[in-house]
Amino acid sequence: MKKNPLWLLVLLSLMGGYAYAQNSSEAAKIRYLIGSVEALQGATFLRNGGEYDAKKAADHLRLKLKMAGDRVKTAEDFIRLCGSKSSVSDEAYRMRFSDGTTMNAEAFFREQLKALGANALSRP
Repeated sequence: MKKNPLWLLVLLSLMGGYAYAQNSSEAAKIRYLIGSVEALQGATFLRNGGEYDAKKAADHLRLKLKMAGDRVKTAEDFIRLCGSKSSVSDEAYRMRFSDGTTMNAEAFFREQLKALGANALSRP
């Protein structure tokens, strides 16, 4: 029986094809943004009336990224399509930090992206 390598390509695309939609720099920025949520100590992600810890929020964002597929090519696309609001309710995602302050997730991601760019520019 002759094996067809097409099944391997299909499997790979199902497993991680969304990562191929971005160039390596943009993919790294997106990983950074998701990681910045996951690393928040004591923060709560507010989504569709529910409250989620940082790990669950990051998992949800990864799932949304995967589902968005090749529509997400840049970190800006990620913020707009995955990180700012619910595709179910159209309600803005919010974050409540350990000190009790809250902010829109979109604003948080934009601040993180800006800080990442500033750090990159300050490197020798």
